[in-house]
Amino acid sequence: MLQKTPLLQAKTREHTGSRFCNRVRSQGMLPAVVYGHKQDPVAITLDMKEAISHINKGEKVFRLDFPGAKNKDEGQVVLLKDLQFDYLGTNIVHADFARVDLNERIRTRVAIHLIGEAKGLKTAGAILMHPTNEVVIECVVTELPEFIEVNIADLDVDQQITAAQVKLPGANMKMITDSHAILAQIVIQAEIVVGEATAAAAGPAEPEVLTAKKPEGEEAAAGAKPAAGAKPAAGAKPAAGAAAAKPAGGAAKK
Repeated sequence: MLQKTPLLQAKTREHTGSRFCNRVRSQGMLPAVVYGHKQDPVAITLDMKEAISHINKGEKVFRLDFPGAKNKDEGQVVLLKDLQFDYLGTNIVHADFARVDLNERIRTRVAIHLIGEAKGLKTAGAILMHPTNEVVIECVVTELPEFIEVNIADLDVDQQITAAQVKLPGANMKMITDSHAILAQIVIQAEIVVGEATAAAAGPAEPEVLTAKKPEGEEAAAGAKPAAGAKPAAGAKPAAGAAAAKPAGGAAKK
């Protein structure tokens, strides 16, 4: 295991910060940091092309060869813990590594590879869903797999494979991901299309017409004159052309 682990040439760096990291990347180097095992974090640089090549292949455990190291054949064994990408989310710009012991148990994410052709895909309108493409497992560093294969050949329509059904390649490995997490399932696409078509056929609700003609009763009420002798409401103006009301009781003229 150790001999197959990629060996990366690492150089320590004294300066940190975004400006210095940009300068490092412009020189074809990848800024990184190593921490853990109760030791101080160390800022390092790696050959960007070499490091990213191994990372893209799915490698997670590395050996770092520092200048002046006593045993260059072994190097410092580290586990890839985190990656930072540029603002587009495409290029790796920084990496975090954790020091590990070859005999200690670790928890890390491992990619899921689906193999086989599901028999349910022969059904018209059937599609394969792959909601979870990696799982978290616990194992010894020397047993860490690059990926875990899941055979879906017997998967039929309306069936699914969960994390609890996955057989781990090592007897001492433990699944940490929720046992109910769905790794693969087959559904009928027609069901989704029919649901969307029904909603589209219903169409948007018709807006209320504000200029609609009022019922005859309302028009009559709107144009009706007040009854004889009825007094207008307080503060209301008399209708146009209406004669001003005379004082009651024949009030004396001034």
